[in-house]
Amino acid sequence: MNRFLHGHATHPDPHMALALAAAQIEAQRHEPGQVQMPTLGWVYMTDEAAAHADGLLRELQQRWPGVDWVGASGVGIAASGVEYFGEAAISLMLTDLPRDQYRVFSGVRPLGAFAAHTAQVHADPGATDLAELIHDMAARTATGYLFGGLASGAARTVHIAGSVLSGGLSGVAFGAEVGLVSRVTQGCQPAGPLRRITAAERNVITKLDGEPALDCLLRDAGVEGAEPRAALPRLRQFLVGLVDAPGRTDSPTGSADAGQVARRGAFGAETRVRNLIGLDAGRRGIAIAEVAETGMQLAFCTRHVEAARRDLVRICAELREEVEPESWPLADAVAHRTGVPDAAGLPASPGVVSGAIAGAVYVSCAGRGGAHFGGASAELAIVRHALGDVPLVGFFAAGEIARANLYGYTGVLTVFRA
Repeated sequence: MNRFLHGHATHPDPHMALALAAAQIEAQRHEPGQVQMPTLGWVYMTDEAAAHADGLLRELQQRWPGVDWVGASGVGIAASGVEYFGEAAISLMLTDLPRDQYRVFSGVRPLGAFAAHTAQVHADPGATDLAELIHDMAARTATGYLFGGLASGAARTVHIAGSVLSGGLSGVAFGAEVGLVSRVTQGCQPAGPLRRITAAERNVITKLDGEPALDCLLRDAGVEGAEPRAALPRLRQFLVGLVDAPGRTDSPTGSADAGQVARRGAFGAETRVRNLIGLDAGRRGIAIAEVAETGMQLAFCTRHVEAARRDLVRICAELREEVEPESWPLADAVAHRTGVPDAAGLPASPGVVSGAIAGAVYVSCAGRGGAHFGGASAELAIVRHALGDVPLVGFFAAGEIARANLYGYTGVLTVFRA
């Protein structure tokens, strides 16, 4: 059975933070039945530590010779039940996955002939042709499924795949023998019906279902008939949820049933949330942060804390049900308990300790962490309460990756089967 070790710490000196996290891992290695010869490691570091990334990676390679390292920097990082923002911090996880079941890759370290089933990816948010890089990598896997995110940071932004990198995309590909399950959780809620884009020019949409797009926005925002300038304070709260045209052959979500996009007042995983970046009063149009195509479907939406919390609990319960169905009654109870406003403060449930989930990686939007979920570490507390006390690492990204899509305002939770 593949096992996972993890440690996390904060300290003004990033090297001391690494030493503290490493000490936690070494203490776990002395327990009976634990990993003795790790092969693959994850390292996430906050913006405050990223300036020391090269030295930190050298230290990791010296502590655990032969381990292949992947990871990224983030404005915040995640561990089991804990988030770190605004301080130098490190989050580590190691496993003893057989070397023939994974392959670390980057622009300078090609995937080669490895038969990739799925892959975890990290990328530079400033990379050129980012969408093309993501789609190309997805096409190199048998399932077309990627999970991961864009490195983030106010100072130095890096990702790691055997070395410290900037620009491009890197990660670790997994073979078909590696059992993992992944889910996308949305952070926004539809504020109106799903409509079809019927006229657009690049990122400006002028018609939705044949109506002026700006008029549809004003109606859904509850300010129908108002002058756009006067309505701006209200409209700044809105974003758009996009779904590719049904039947589009080059999109992994193109065959999605549009009726499921806003089911029960919630977005499904096929929806990509994008910012509303401008209004075109002359053409009664709207400008969005993506090139729009006729046939795409769009719903205006807003960020919604309770909807985000409910959806996060939902995907955790789905993962528990799929990976360890015998514990579903417990997961169901967790879902009910976390529906109350103060659920984020609940500790991990005694007895809800995963037997089949060996480890987890969580990539969340930088805009979701901290206060958005009600307080420090609230988002990760929900995950820990729902999944149990399993090793977990991750970071808060400048964009989240799932399948072959780049998302925003979402979380991507991936668990590894024991």
